[in-house]
Amino acid sequence: MTPAAWPDGALRSPVSGRALSRRLVAGGALLVVGDEAWPIVDDIPFLRTGRDGLARAAVAALEAGDAVEAGALLLADQDPYAPDPPPTPARCRELVRGRDSIGFRDAMRQLEYGRVGDYFAHRWTDPTFLSGLAMLEQALPDQPGGTVFELACGAGHFLAAIGQAGFDAIGGDIVFSKLWLARHFVSPAARLVCHDAASPWPLAEGATDTAFCHDAFYFLPDKPGIAGRMRALVTDGGTLAVGHAHNAAAANHSAGAALDVAGYAALFPDALLFDDAELTRAFAESRAPQPAAATALEPAAAVSLLCATPGRPLRAPHRMLGPDRGLRLNPLYRREEAGWRIAWPSPRYEDEYAALATYPAVWTGSEPHGPAACEQALRRRTHVALPPRW
Repeated sequence: MTPAAWPDGALRSPVSGRALSRRLVAGGALLVVGDEAWPIVDDIPFLRTGRDGLARAAVAALEAGDAVEAGALLLADQDPYAPDPPPTPARCRELVRGRDSIGFRDAMRQLEYGRVGDYFAHRWTDPTFLSGLAMLEQALPDQPGGTVFELACGAGHFLAAIGQAGFDAIGGDIVFSKLWLARHFVSPAARLVCHDAASPWPLAEGATDTAFCHDAFYFLPDKPGIAGRMRALVTDGGTLAVGHAHNAAAANHSAGAALDVAGYAALFPDALLFDDAELTRAFAESRAPQPAAATALEPAAAVSLLCATPGRPLRAPHRMLGPDRGLRLNPLYRREEAGWRIAWPSPRYEDEYAALATYPAVWTGSEPHGPAACEQALRRRTHVALPPRW
């Protein structure tokens, strides 16, 4: 599948604010304006600030015709919260050269993703992914064809769902390797850009119909500034959704700088608030989610916020089910004599997700056949459609 191309001038420099133009070089292309030059690798512009030396080295590699070296340099870059050391330059070069002959999980192992790889490998079935799909159902435009930007999109799991629902998916993340995984394994047609949410954004104001951020907002610094940038990004009448924001007043696996529920509500005073667990249940039960007052959500582990046109109806998440063809049993299940039992990838993963899981601990059913059975399997995530090279 061919990636959606960035139109010339669609992106702006995070340093000068000027529109960037594409320039071909021996090893691919750059984005340039004046004396600025930013590398593009696999149709992913690298516009992360604070990485001047890295950007220059990747630009030099592309100008010298060495796209493998440019890609390897960028793949080793990490965010401040990375729990594991970066992969070696030799491993990154090997990964770039062999990217078409390996799978998603193998690529993450070569990138030294560790426990992050566990989460990404099983993202399609975890309860927080379902809560995000339920939130997207409320946030997406009524008709297909609009543009949706996901901030901190990771490896592109939601971007794939957005594209499958008929929308133009755009993803931004601070970590190049996550976008690279999206490009080659998860959401190949999305438009992607590597940038820092805490710096000026490369997209123009009013560039999208919907701005979405899920399971990441609590990590980000300068939350008031980022909330303002998200608002500025959407068109008049557009929607803004922040999902699975960890509650600092509740016990959870939070990193970064989470706020309490009142803190999030103060940033988005016009938002409907939801318990994130309620969104997961609404997805599994095929019903519209129920909002709640901030005071009622004080014990919630995580909350979600929706800023939309007042009176916009809440809906059961039908558009976000995903493809009902090529379904396979949830890969967390392992065969036992009496059936199939969940084998958690780690104690941390089990501690975080087991209580909210929509699929049973033991599965003894039959493979789904027919629309109704496939829908039920997708809602509970006993079955899922995974990428071809999962």
